[in-house]
Parts: sequence; structure tokens; C-alpha cells
Amino acid sequence: MRSMYRRCATGATTVALALIGAGLPSAVPADDDPPDRSALSRFYDQRITWSRCAGTQVPEDLRCGKVTVPLDYDRPDAGTLDVAMARYAATGNEKRGSVLLNFGGPGGAGIPALAYGGKDFMGLTDGYDVVTFDPRGVGRSSPVSCGEGTGQFLAATDDSDDARRPRAALEQLREAAAACREHSGPVLSHMGTVDVSRDLDVMRAALGDDRLNYLGFSYGTRLGAVYAAQFPDRVGRMALDGVDTLTEPLAEQGLAAAQGQQTALEHYLKACTEHLTCPFGQDTRTAGERVVALVRELDEHPVPTGFGPDLTGQDLVNAIGQALYSEESWPALTQALSSLLLDGDTRDVLRLAGGGAAAPLPRPPGPGRDGGLVAEEDVPPDNLPAALMAVNCADDPDRPSAGRITEEIARLRATYEEASPVFGPYRLTQVLMCHGRPRGTDFIREEVRDLDTAKLLLVGTRGDPATPYRWTVETAERLGDPAVVLDNRGDGHTGYLSSGCVHRTVNDFLLYGPLPGDGSSCGPDE
Repeated sequence: MRSMYRRCATGATTVALALIGAGLPSAVPADDDPPDRSALSRFYDQRITWSRCAGTQVPEDLRCGKVTVPLDYDRPDAGTLDVAMARYAATGNEKRGSVLLNFGGPGGAGIPALAYGGKDFMGLTDGYDVVTFDPRGVGRSSPVSCGEGTGQFLAATDDSDDARRPRAALEQLREAAAACREHSGPVLSHMGTVDVSRDLDVMRAALGDDRLNYLGFSYGTRLGAVYAAQFPDRVGRMALDGVDTLTEPLAEQGLAAAQGQQTALEHYLKACTEHLTCPFGQDTRTAGERVVALVRELDEHPVPTGFGPDLTGQDLVNAIGQALYSEESWPALTQALSSLLLDGDTRDVLRLAGGGAAAPLPRPPGPGRDGGLVAEEDVPPDNLPAALMAVNCADDPDRPSAGRITEEIARLRATYEEASPVFGPYRLTQVLMCHGRPRGTDFIREEVRDLDTAKLLLVGTRGDPATPYRWTVETAERLGDPAVVLDNRGDGHTGYLSSGCVHRTVNDFLLYGPLPGDGSSCGPDE
């Protein structure tokens, strides 16, 4: 998963599920409904009714609403979905409409991220209503689930001896894909970014905007680029931070992510070993070797936690990866590792990892199959990984055969482990993620290029562990003349929250229009 708010997902989820309460007001038709509407006009003619969000931890000024979109845009009469939305209203004198935010994923719900971190975007309310949404299949917008299939997927793709038997693992993956279909309903076949992009355009119209003003992070940059290709004349001011790849297959994405996380780990260890409190000593190379040894030791001999499943090497890798998303989390990572190594205390590591990963309990298909918003208690616990797999597989046309995977898996495993002995074995899951699922679209690879739109601001961070800087450069070249690159010479995933320079540059562009020169840079903030 690639998301700007990944590091605060656990706290955000608590707020998220209580956000919208028992129900949201519907979007209502606009007063000037034309009498002879096309098949999609009824969706484009709606307006959003906003009301205060329910829940005890919800900011008082956050308002909630929804729009209705077609389940299948090619067959708009074949069913609908409701998409949950939230808004902070503009406070400035010169109102420019709305700016839509997507915080990444795929599979990340936007409403909890805005509720949890809304203060970071209050500067944009000088000119805009700041709006976000739970994409189709995510959060309360007809959430998908795999039931027992999530556990099957994890078992088939971990680094255990069982997972090293390719044919058995592939059979588990086919069973997991079938469980996802069973538990998710019809939305599972319409989860791709191409569909979500069309939802964005319905939201734009329902908000009353002629053009889409947009701020996307991580996966949200893929969504923004797809929108620009589908609706080039409706692009307003668009900023993309932590730029995702548009061309690399999932296997290459996993390898790039492993390399990026390894680089970020080395940066962290270099900083850690400069202090006597570093639990791995004061030599960077030795520290790296000790991290690898610790992960392997925990996989062979998990440590009891006292309140749930034992702590494994994969749990530790999850915690480290989570902390590497932001330099602000590095002290917490050092404390967590010290507690584990010196005292055998697993609590801080599990806290960083999001409480540990447990397979969800089986559940029957819940509310939401009729397209309406689900109640908070009916959001499946595995919604995020289920949605991540659904979107990534819908966006990826590659489906190597079982025979090819069996032949190549040992070589791929060695390549991944060479890229990162810590993260590589677990990133290998991206090679297998879509086995047993229908082939995805070619649209993103073939059509999202050489745009004819308003200027787009692309932000790449040199030390990004999830979206390497080269993806920003490659995507800018692919998108063509509209793309303007801002080089953030810092660490962490995305730059908007970690760099004052990036924050100011993005806000100035969205609010007032000026762009930096292509290739301009922001130095690392002290």
C-alpha cells in the first residue's frame, strides 16, 4: 500500500468508522434538470446535501454527504453505488470552488484521513472547500471483503516453507480470489482506477465545479493522471505528490518498493548509529546485518505478545516499513526496537505495525450489496487489503501462467532478496497478487500519455521508500508538456507534510496558480 497517511492509519480508522453515523443525506437532483437527459445525466445533475457528520470524535466543522454513481458506466441502468464524501468549507473571501483530495492506497478511505489530519489542509480553505471521499469498494462505499480469503492470501505469499512450494501457493491464491468474489458482490468487478476516475468527474459536477482541482498523494497520483487522460478539458489545478508508476507491472513495482524501503532503512540506520541509544550499535553496516538477523530470528522463533498472536519477523518488517514513511517516526522506531531487544517488550513494535496483522473472521456478505452506504459496524476488517488487491489487479493487464510463475519464482525470490534482505521476501507478494483474478485494463499503460491539459505539478521525493523519485521523472516524461516536476531533496513518503517548501509550493499553485520552474527543488527541512 502507498498512502500519505499510512503512518496514522490506526488512529484514523477509529475516527473513520464513526464518522458518518447512521446515514448520510442523499445527493438531490439539481433544480435545472434538463427534460431530455442522456443515460448519465441523472448522475451529473445531482447536487450534494451536506450535514454534520455523526460521531463523538469528529471535528465539528467537518460535513458529510454522498453522491450516487453507476456501478458500471457502460451500463448505467444496471445498478448504482453511493460514494461517501466529507468537506471542510472554504473560509476565505475569494472562493474558487472545491479541491478534491485522495490520500493514496489503493484501498485507503479518504474521510478518516481528512478527519484525522485536516489541520494540515486548512490553508487550502482560504480559497477552496476541501473535499475527500471513500472510493468505491472502500470504507463505507460498498466495501469489498475477502473473508477467509485474506488469510489464504497471506499464507500463500509469506516467507514460510509452505509458501515456497509454488503450486500449492497458487492453488491457495485461486481459492482466495474466489472468496473475494463471494464476499464482495458486484462492485468487485468495477474497482479499477478507470472507474474511480469517472466517479471523480461525477463528484466534480455534483460539487458545481466546471473543472477538477485536485491534490493526490501516492496512489492518488495514478488516479489524477488517469482522470487527466479521460477528461483533459476538465482538468483545473492538479498537484500529484509521491508519483506512482503508470507503466511498470506489479512484479517490477514490488522490486522498486523493496529497493526504496532498503534505501530508507539505510538512511535510518545511518542516523540511528550516530547516537549511543541505537540498539544496533554505532556501525551502520553491522546494524544492517543485525536487523536482517533479528527478522530471521523472529520468523524462526516468534516472541509471545501476551495479548494476541506471537510477534513474527513479518510483523517487525511491517513496523519498520511503517516508521520509514516519515522521519518523524524514526525516534519511535528506535524506542520500539530498544524495548524489544533489551526487554522483550513487543508493544511498541506492534503499535507501529498497526496492532499486528490478524486474518479477519469469516463473515457473510453484508449490507452494501444494494449500492447504499454501509453502517460503521459492517465495514469488513479486511477491507483495506481486499480493496488494494482489487484495484491493483484491475489496473494491471499481466497474468503470467501458473507454469511461468513456477519456473521463475525462485529467480524472482533471489532478485527481491538481493534488492532488500529485509523487505524483499515480503514484497514478493506483488508478483502473485493477481493470480486467479480476471485480466486488468490496458488503458493506463497505453492511453495515459502525451496529455493535452492544463499544467500539472508533480512532486517527487529523493528518499521516498514507496514511490521512488525516478517514477516522478518517468511519469512526467510520459505525460508530456503539461507535467512540471518539483524535486524534493528529503526523505519520507511524499513531501507535502514533511517539507515546508513543498507545502508552500503546492498550496500556492492550487490557490493562486503560479508554478515553479520545471526541475526546481526543495532542500531537506531542518
